[in-house]
Amino acid sequence: MASIAFLGLGVMGYPMAGHLLRAGNDVTVYNRTAEKAQRWVAEHGGRLCSTPAEAARDQDLVMLCVGNDDDLREVIAGPDGVVQGARNGAVVVDHTTASAGVAKEMAQICQTKGIGFLDAPVSGGEAGAIGGQLTIMVGGEEAVYDLARPVINAYAKMVRRMGEVGSGQLTKMVNQICIAGLVQGLSEALHFAERAGLDAEEAMAVISKGAAQSWQLENRHKSMIAGSFDFGFAVDWMRKDLSIVLDESRRNGAQLPVTALVDQFYADVQAMGGGRWDTSSLIARLKSQSAKKV
Repeated sequence: MASIAFLGLGVMGYPMAGHLLRAGNDVTVYNRTAEKAQRWVAEHGGRLCSTPAEAARDQDLVMLCVGNDDDLREVIAGPDGVVQGARNGAVVVDHTTASAGVAKEMAQICQTKGIGFLDAPVSGGEAGAIGGQLTIMVGGEEAVYDLARPVINAYAKMVRRMGEVGSGQLTKMVNQICIAGLVQGLSEALHFAERAGLDAEEAMAVISKGAAQSWQLENRHKSMIAGSFDFGFAVDWMRKDLSIVLDESRRNGAQLPVTALVDQFYADVQAMGGGRWDTSSLIARLKSQSAKKV
């Protein structure tokens, strides 16, 4: 059993913290909106604190899953941040999808306080978080990783150290590049099938057994055919992630023409009022454009 603080009880963090407690750990939670932390404690037990510093005090590990780079800086290094309360020898595990640069920045701040740091973004969405089946890509020192991995396993089906601090975030960028292209391709395939007069569901049943098979096809084609997008990973968050990807590509010289194009397609979905729709809503953009041409 470990003593753990979990900070950030959003769509992902709420169930992740629950898995930690069910695994037998002593869990303290913090959330910027206190009502959500109160609801979590009422549902799961544990205790809540009013600041990150208070939650981090005397803990073995501090796990967090917040929104973006600025949120991360505030929660870790702000006036009431983690480093103000965490003990020497504690480990911070950051599950936020953020930039590799901020991961290195936070690691340096933690190091000055004798605190270990891992950047450990996740993939698998809300369903993966609820089911404890997340894929987690980790950057940080191997000795720190070895301390945290048994705890991370509570909500993971795959955990792998990718290298030094920042490597986890860079690997998550690779993940988002793949997803952007796959979802656009699936959207175009379904749209083409429907316009060609095929039974789109039957077409997916056939091609899902061949080289076109993917997680996106298996898990999203039915809701895409139905035009249902009120769930899942929001377009607003995907655009945040892709902005991080494109910023990094400008630094390292990678050419990402398809990713940049899909990012603009997601901007179109936002303009349609779909900022909170699932990322599979790219198909709605295609249908809207076709309707305008009729």
